[in-house]
Amino acid sequence: MIRRDSPSGARLRCALQRAAKKGEIGMTAYLEGGAAFIADIRGGGHMLMQKEKEILRSLAGRYMDLAALPVQQEKIAMWKTLNAGSMTRPMVAVALDQIPWHEFDSHELLRLHVADPFWQQIERQLRQKLFQWAYFPVDMVIEPFISIPMAVSGQHYGIEIQEETIATDARNDIVSHCYKNQLEEEADIAKIQDMRIVHDAAETARRLESANEIFGGIAPVHTSGIQFHAGLWDFVTQFMGVENIYFDLMDRPEFMHQIMRRFTDATVAGIKQANELDVHDGNAKLCHGSYIYTNEFLPGPAKGKGGKSQNSWAFGLAQLFSSASPDITREFELPYIQEIAGYFGGLYYGCCERLDDRMELILQIPNLRKVSCSPWNDRDVFAEKIGPEFIMSAKPNPAFLAEKSVDYGAVEKDLRHTAEAARRNHVNLELILNAVSTVRYDPARLTKWSEIAMHAVGGG
Repeated sequence: MIRRDSPSGARLRCALQRAAKKGEIGMTAYLEGGAAFIADIRGGGHMLMQKEKEILRSLAGRYMDLAALPVQQEKIAMWKTLNAGSMTRPMVAVALDQIPWHEFDSHELLRLHVADPFWQQIERQLRQKLFQWAYFPVDMVIEPFISIPMAVSGQHYGIEIQEETIATDARNDIVSHCYKNQLEEEADIAKIQDMRIVHDAAETARRLESANEIFGGIAPVHTSGIQFHAGLWDFVTQFMGVENIYFDLMDRPEFMHQIMRRFTDATVAGIKQANELDVHDGNAKLCHGSYIYTNEFLPGPAKGKGGKSQNSWAFGLAQLFSSASPDITREFELPYIQEIAGYFGGLYYGCCERLDDRMELILQIPNLRKVSCSPWNDRDVFAEKIGPEFIMSAKPNPAFLAEKSVDYGAVEKDLRHTAEAARRNHVNLELILNAVSTVRYDPARLTKWSEIAMHAVGGG
């Protein structure tokens, strides 16, 4: 008997994978614990045992049962109404990629069983969506298909981040960073390379073929393209460090303009290449945690208008400028984000920074649809300034959920304050819970927060 997790089993698995890649085999027999498993998935080098395939099919079946519920179409209609500027009520979402999933790993629903890295990621996504629907769904939408990422690469600037980190929880990927300055002199600007977007169409086709074999008869399969992170100052920060940037903004402003010019040109090059390859994600339902269904671009699941940037959304931000004046935003952010935003159909702007003191600048960004209102903002001032034309994308304070004991009364007061500020100023509002670094290994906190949030907006 050869066990799959033994050295001999590992060598056999590698040999079979190589044979499958060459097309020499299509059905591979595995022996595990005395039982034979037939792996009949071939394509892209992604090898699955029959047991793993059955797990994925079972998860997809549960997922599709939820996707078929009438409430999904109801929620899509409500998001479209909000995004059109005439909301039925404020909408609520919990950003799936902004919560500490490692704290919930012990839950049976989230335990991973697929070994192949590519298909394990698909398994993880299915499990997380099922978990979210069960415990903190708020206004989430489950779309009636399985999304398979296209084999697209090159969305980077050719510089490796050099840093030191400090963690308070070894299992948490939220850590403190100290970045090494790699852009000290003008000559260093040449390190910033144009994005070189590459689409391996053959690999995408192999992924689709495998996905259709796995999910056939259970769920349709669609590919997903790429979305652009236009918050260039995040990347500058990673290659210079925040303190170095602050000094150079004061001491060498022209040097910082040269850096931003180079990053902007490198990004625009990537946007244009992605247009040529038709790989922008026109079917993306989310941008920076916010649902972006609109009659204009995405009237329904997988009903986008194509893979060009003008049919897609991007997101921009300049978080480090919370500690700089609005004049810094005017000079060092606005011209560059305006240029990039012009290529896209919609733009979500902001993350954790303060924007209420420079709103008149932010509203000058082309194709702007939504503006983030983080806890660092004066929400009353923010709501007064943003007006009815744009969406106030409020980010409730996640710190409440990190306390030793959660004060749910304070959570409710905070949420109602935001909702009232929007109502008083006739502003279209969404509440997006993100940047949740910990709930102290207690997912029930997210459930309780969701219940309070839905009541606060009249949806509970």
